[in-house]
Amino acid sequence: MCGSCRRLLLPGSAAGSVVPPLFLILMKLRAILCIPRLVCPPSCIHMTRVFVYGTLKKGQPNYYRMFDSANGKAEFLASACTTQKYPLVIASKHNIPFLLNIPGQGHRVQGEIYKVDDQMLKFLDAFEGVPTMYQRTLVKLEVKEWVGEAEAEERPSAGSITEAFVYSTTVYQPNWPSLPNYESYDSYGDHGLEYVTREARD
Repeated sequence: MCGSCRRLLLPGSAAGSVVPPLFLILMKLRAILCIPRLVCPPSCIHMTRVFVYGTLKKGQPNYYRMFDSANGKAEFLASACTTQKYPLVIASKHNIPFLLNIPGQGHRVQGEIYKVDDQMLKFLDAFEGVPTMYQRTLVKLEVKEWVGEAEAEERPSAGSITEAFVYSTTVYQPNWPSLPNYESYDSYGDHGLEYVTREARD
């Protein structure tokens, strides 16, 4: 830079040489393009739909885990029910709700659809003990009421069919299919089998 006239000089150029405006533009573009993108915009974050039917639902003992930022990101989309019947039972000494992967038995199970990021999905897989305790599989769902944002231009209407992952199990005790089946799980229901939180277990 020339102190008296504040003109930018090219390296090795004579004192009277002025940098062409096009060169300055190219330098600015190069600087911009060389800066790495550190923050991924929302549109590039991969989200997965998950259907919850047990203690992760609103008003249930583990619901808070869905919105603990340390676990990842989750957003409520809709209330829904399975298109097929499944046995939803309360079993084990901790009164855990299990969706047995036996299509055609039980009830069309009520629950909630969320979209979660990869971090939350990883947390849920660990929380549900995939693959030994539960297995994450796709299930078809009938929408009851869609309140979240939709990927398409129009929100899915009531009665429309969609898909989401669900944590069900093929690993269970022989007597579990004969246990009382529930259409909608509530830890505080009149069944008297309140869920034993992990913090309260021996």
